[in-house]
Amino acid sequence: MEKKKTYYITTPIYYPSGNWHIGHTYTTVICDTFARYHKMLNEDVFFLTGTDEHGQKIEEKAKAAGVTPKQFIDPLVDGLKDIWKLLDVQYDRFIRTTDDDHVAAVQKIFKALYEKGDIYKSEYEGWYCTPCEAFWTKTQLKDGRCPDCGREVKLEKEESYFFRLSNYADRILKLYEDNPEFLQPKSRMNEMVNNFLKPGLQDLCVSRTSVKWGIPVDFDLSHTVYVWIDALSNYITALGYASENDGNFKKYWPADLHMTGKEIIRFHAIIWPAILMALDLPLPKQVYGHGWLLIGGDKLSKSKTDKVSTELTDPHELVSRYGCDCVRYFLLREIPFGSDGVYTNESLLKRINGDLANDLGNLVSRTTAMINQYFGGVLPSPAGREGTDGELIAVAEGVYKRVSDAMNALNAPDALVEIFKLVQRANKYIDETTPWILAKQQDEASRARLGTVMYNLAECIRISAIMLKPFLPVCPNKILSFFGIDGSAVTDFESVKSFGGLKGGITVEKATPLFPRIDVKKELEEIEKTVLARRAAEKKAEEKKAPVSKENDQKPQEITIDDFAKVQLKTGVVLEAEKVEKADKLLKLKVRTGTEERTIVSGIAKHYTPEEMVGKTVIVVANLKPAKLRGILSEGMLLCAEDAEGKFSLVTTLSDVADGAEVR
Repeated sequence: MEKKKTYYITTPIYYPSGNWHIGHTYTTVICDTFARYHKMLNEDVFFLTGTDEHGQKIEEKAKAAGVTPKQFIDPLVDGLKDIWKLLDVQYDRFIRTTDDDHVAAVQKIFKALYEKGDIYKSEYEGWYCTPCEAFWTKTQLKDGRCPDCGREVKLEKEESYFFRLSNYADRILKLYEDNPEFLQPKSRMNEMVNNFLKPGLQDLCVSRTSVKWGIPVDFDLSHTVYVWIDALSNYITALGYASENDGNFKKYWPADLHMTGKEIIRFHAIIWPAILMALDLPLPKQVYGHGWLLIGGDKLSKSKTDKVSTELTDPHELVSRYGCDCVRYFLLREIPFGSDGVYTNESLLKRINGDLANDLGNLVSRTTAMINQYFGGVLPSPAGREGTDGELIAVAEGVYKRVSDAMNALNAPDALVEIFKLVQRANKYIDETTPWILAKQQDEASRARLGTVMYNLAECIRISAIMLKPFLPVCPNKILSFFGIDGSAVTDFESVKSFGGLKGGITVEKATPLFPRIDVKKELEEIEKTVLARRAAEKKAEEKKAPVSKENDQKPQEITIDDFAKVQLKTGVVLEAEKVEKADKLLKLKVRTGTEERTIVSGIAKHYTPEEMVGKTVIVVANLKPAKLRGILSEGMLLCAEDAEGKFSLVTTLSDVADGAEVR
């Protein structure tokens, strides 16, 4: 018997933030779809996902919450698993980087690289972004901030172990040249070559002494293994690498596909291959970096959780309102694979109404209703082909090949397009054959023709439903049940490769509505009310938490010198000033603080004219998180004073001081 082919697919492991939105579900739903597809090809599939749980960010949040990092993380991980249940994601392992087998294997990997000379001890100095868990050089910073999330970075210096990444640049370039399909889409490979490999790779910091929440370096306990070796190694430790139980590693490695977002493609396309090369292990067959899911033109990321619109993005609520299949279908169909996609509630609703309700749902509903009306719920046998039968059957018989071609190219949206071409062609076939007119004819030929039309429609529905099984876990089996077929027993595509799988004489049940049409305008209004009400409730809750200040009977809340040190105050000179349209209190200012210029929106328009502000020296809160005011991104705040009588004044200096000077 021929050995069954194996297929190993992975998603990047998730940081358990708890702020889950639909953007977080994208990669895992795609990978689940490919895993289901390959299982229906009778392949032995292993699908991995999980969580990346170590690092400074978790350590700090747990300390603030008064719990251990593990106690802090556990409910967040459970929340992520709940989302995968909602979306019917069927992984073969959910790995946590706190799992004992992962910890032990990472320690062995780190030691092996050290003993080989690929890891050495030195001192690291760099700009660190805590939310992104990333070090940056000064030239990589954007306006002095993290180039990924835009937040403040801090200069850190500590003893560290380094991985000799610089030694592997030439080998990775050769990997790309010899294997042009290794990194897809092509634009990602160009980015890696031009932005990282050709300028030269720097050795990589792979341990921390200032962070204790992580995997200890077992031969130097003052060090904790840093994210690159810890998190990336999950792809092999999940299979039992470096353990006594390494059967899955021998069976499934190398991975057929690492699926990841484009923002972390460098780690998977450069750092991870270099680590594997250093371990003398085979490389994954392909790495694919898909685009982002954007809302209102903004990226939904793990570290940027600002709500930018009144879109409903919580996967729990979306599945509750519309069902698992609708959410999965949108993600798989709407977003051009490899490129950025845009999510709006309106686009989701239009996909539900258009493709699922009007095309698929309508076809199933009309066909089963007509079989019940004209033939008492018994499927007639076909009586030859005529008219447009051949064209319809050709589309049906070709759909498996066309879907296979699209899936082999990792193009799930195109695969769905091909399936729905059959659905749409079948709907057109109803209009062409006019079964309602045939049903009125009393002659035997018309009756036979009507039976053929009903059979052809039913068979197209069967083929469409089976082809949809990897994409939508619920409705295909429900559709098949209307024709007396146990969908769970259909585990491969064999029966769709030719037309005629249904047998005449079977009982056909009149379909219940699969996807009821939604009043888009009314639904969008309800969503907006829901989101705005939630924001108001959140704001009210925050206000209740804030310390109440009563005039003359309470002291201001005391802070420590460390708290004050977090605030960065600088002198600035106002270069330009103008009023903000339709805002009586706001001025838009261009302020220079030393070597940088920034836009600040300030509520001082009732006290100062734009002309008065130009040339003034002001005190700027320089590290305030940027915020949009009237659509303008404000990058700081001016210090002002106001007394009980309403007298108002900007805070400035007694004598001339250069802009950009620190205020202490």
